[in-house]
Amino acid sequence: MNNKIRVGVVGVGYLGRFHALIYSKMPQVKLVGVMDQNIDRAKAIAKEANCYVFTKNQDLIDAIDAVSIVVPTSAHFEVAHPFLEQGIHTLLEKPIAATYHEGKNLVALAAANETMLQIGHLERFNPGIIALAQRIKQPRFIEAQRMGGFLERVADVDVVVDLMIHDIDIILSLITKPLINITAVGTPVLTTQIDIANARLEFANGTVANVVASRVSEDKLRRIRVFQPQGYLSLDMVEQTLDSAVPEPNPKQQWPDIRRERIQLPTAKPLDAELAAFIDAIGHKQVPLVNGEAGLKALEIALQVREKILC
Repeated sequence: MNNKIRVGVVGVGYLGRFHALIYSKMPQVKLVGVMDQNIDRAKAIAKEANCYVFTKNQDLIDAIDAVSIVVPTSAHFEVAHPFLEQGIHTLLEKPIAATYHEGKNLVALAAANETMLQIGHLERFNPGIIALAQRIKQPRFIEAQRMGGFLERVADVDVVVDLMIHDIDIILSLITKPLINITAVGTPVLTTQIDIANARLEFANGTVANVVASRVSEDKLRRIRVFQPQGYLSLDMVEQTLDSAVPEPNPKQQWPDIRRERIQLPTAKPLDAELAAFIDAIGHKQVPLVNGEAGLKALEIALQVREKILC
């Protein structure tokens, strides 16, 4: 790529800082600058990433081809709107927006301006999820568990939109049949919002997914288990291992043997892969892996789960 893609980052808190630092090291990218409501924070990250500080949207828009927006969910629509409106390719952290209506408007705005919109569902770039998807054939039951401790920096959303939405997005990418029923329970624990939740998703082909998310657990757990006629798969995203158990015919006996295997997955960094995919999609004018429509669908189901809990 002869011409570098000029990129900016809006929001350089905990996660946004990593966006800026990763872009600053990409050979095909020129990190132009960063923006943040906290000017001192912006200056510190700009110095670390060797770029400029911007204080006005239009100044940054005029200087870039693409942007990462890493601000609180409640500000996604307001912040992303002017960039998409003026044709700036946008990587918007998940969830796509605070409401379905806002998310739908952002998708429409991107389409109207022929602008790329990628949603930051980071787990799609996890080597474990990629390996799991390659081995799934006819899933009948999926169990996803995502548990961890409380983080004050994401307290502006509930656990469904903060954590469970990751697994909702993964499940929707694995099962293409229509979702026909949702049941869910959950409760606040530390905050006034839902801090622990369980949802059961039923699909038209009979597949059932059970999803648990908690941000009040002592131990960190990220696991997806898949049951299918061809066997059983269990992905541990903390240990980065994928276990499988598949039947293997044994001519000497009536029942097949169970062949078990453990794969140690590579320790690739999903955020690096996500940003590289975003830049690659821009350079080759391709639809991103997690486009606006996919992000909107994940939000739609997450909001339905929330509604089931609160009703």
